[in-house]
Amino acid sequence: MKAIAFLVFLVIPIVLRAQQVPDFDYDPKIDHPVYAAGKGPLVFIDEAHHNFHTIAGRYNAFTKVLQRDGYVVKPNTQPFTKTGLQHVAILVIANALNERNVTDWAKPNPSAFAPDEIQVLNEWVKNGGSLFLIADHMPIAGANEDLAKSFGFTFYNGFATDTTAGLFPGAKKELDLFRKTAGTLAEHPITKGITSIATFTGQAFTMPPKAVSLLTFDEKYQVLLPDTAWKFHQTTPRIPIKGFSQGAVSGYGKGRLAIFGEAAMFSSQLKGRDKMPFGLKSPDAGQNQAFLLNLIHWLDQRQPRL
Repeated sequence: MKAIAFLVFLVIPIVLRAQQVPDFDYDPKIDHPVYAAGKGPLVFIDEAHHNFHTIAGRYNAFTKVLQRDGYVVKPNTQPFTKTGLQHVAILVIANALNERNVTDWAKPNPSAFAPDEIQVLNEWVKNGGSLFLIADHMPIAGANEDLAKSFGFTFYNGFATDTTAGLFPGAKKELDLFRKTAGTLAEHPITKGITSIATFTGQAFTMPPKAVSLLTFDEKYQVLLPDTAWKFHQTTPRIPIKGFSQGAVSGYGKGRLAIFGEAAMFSSQLKGRDKMPFGLKSPDAGQNQAFLLNLIHWLDQRQPRL
């Protein structure tokens, strides 16, 4: 019976994720947009690297939030080049994958980006561009590891887990709360007026000294490092991650970086047969939209760098 129960546990998270669909009815309210409609800076959302989140898909709500604030949002459909990015103010890369892992979420997890693309992105940010890199749990963290490393961040290609809520991600809860009262949500211009942020099972990373962690794990958390996504067992390697980050910002040359290890927090999706809200509409995520806008404004250099 124990073996059967364990197998059922492995299957359930995969089935539930398959039932997550975009919430196309998400209707963001923004009382005071920073730009007139369609008059703001150009934001590219990457769709050239087998991205799990796209404008017409899981990041439809993300796109609506930015558009309601006046930003011009377009898809990036080509490999990154200096010419292709010359008019872009903010580049969003959400859950890019290598072609090898599009249908196979087992290791190895090679880079989603060619070395010359990583070099282009480094130079673009150094010269004033703003990069919003979002890379979820394994295998996506692995696909973005080389890009993150080029900026001084180390991604852990696994699942950040509250061990007090069960041995495996999603065992007893499906979200993580970062709170100012607990010291896990930082005091920063980006978090002004925000008391808590919800995320939904992502990865963890370490960062260079100049970066500021906005979402920081406490002693309850470990990162599990399975060989295949969502397949865990008693001997799955794990690392304590107290002090590791799931969301950080940093200056880089003349530009700015926002690095996040979970993507659903900025989406609106419907989950399961009952179409339960997941992401921005989740009851515990009521401040996530304001947090997203603050991040975009910071990347848009409407706030001091640090």
